[in-house]
Parts: sequence; structure tokens; C-alpha cells
Amino acid sequence: MRANPTVLNPILERDHENDGGSMKPTIFLDADACPVTAEALAVARSCGVPVVIAGNSTQNLARHLRRGDPRSPTDGFWADTLPVGVGADAADFAIVQELQPGDIVVTQDIGLAAMALGRGAQAIGVRGRVFTLAAIDLDLHIRHEEKKVRRQGGRTKGPAAFEDDDRERFAANLRRLVDKALREGD
Repeated sequence: MRANPTVLNPILERDHENDGGSMKPTIFLDADACPVTAEALAVARSCGVPVVIAGNSTQNLARHLRRGDPRSPTDGFWADTLPVGVGADAADFAIVQELQPGDIVVTQDIGLAAMALGRGAQAIGVRGRVFTLAAIDLDLHIRHEEKKVRRQGGRTKGPAAFEDDDRERFAANLRRLVDKALREGD
């Protein structure tokens, strides 16, 4: 393992080349109000990749983990939590600090998705939308324009109700991202 003095959590001192030289992605969950934590953990378990759940330190992040889940780096699936301070975007910045190229971020936050893509990671929304470099600038622009409208007292359309189809799409697309990352890492 390489030493990294800026690591927030010693468990995150991970080496992607822990499987005979192949690159294994780590799935990072932006757990603040994440409706697909169970689905992301199920994909990570079945694909044998690590997952880190990041969120506000006032949340019980460990509640998402099973009693028998490995909590330290292994060659396959392991899970840990990354509690962060209370504050706007604290989890986002903690995740970005730990990202390595090929990792996957699960988030509802377009800003975090943009930072993840900038670090060479993949990003997927909780409804299964895979964010791309080709479209992220437009996504950020739309977010900015909608925020301006709301600041001036206007209203913008919110998201549709979260449904089972969203969960299924998310799980299928996350599995595709993980499978692709594992293939490219070989």
C-alpha cells in the first residue's frame, strides 16, 4: 500500500492494483438522501468491488452494511463508511479527495458528478443516468440557470417521483459501469 498523508480515513489507503495488477474500481456513495444505497451495495457485493459510503457524521452510515461485510481492504468486496462534518458539500469534497481514475461515484449532485469526471472517475445518478464529459457542462449550465430563477423568487420543475423503474435502471447501469471498469482494468 502506498502511503498518502492526505487520506481522511486510513481504510481508504487502497491500492487499485490489489488483484494481480488489474484495476478494481471503488464505488463511492454520496449517501446524503441516497435512495439506492441497498442497490449499490448489492451490485458491489455481486461484482466483488469495494464500496465507501460517505455522508454527514450525524447519520448512522453503518446501518447500510451487513454484519458479515468485510470492513477492510481485500481483493474483492469490502465496505466502509466515510463520515464527514456537517456542512454544505462536505461529503462531496471528501469523496473527490479520495477518487482515483476508474472509480465510480453514485450521486444526485451534478457538481460532484462534474468533479468526479474531472478526476477520471465515472459518475451515475440515483435514477441510473450515467454522466458524461460531453454533457456535464450543459447539466451545470441548466443547474445554474434554474438556481438563478429560484433566487429571484421563481419556481422550477422538480424531479418526478422516485419509482421502482428508477431503482432497476440504476442497478442495471451501475452493473454495466462496474463490468466495463473491470474489463478495462484487465
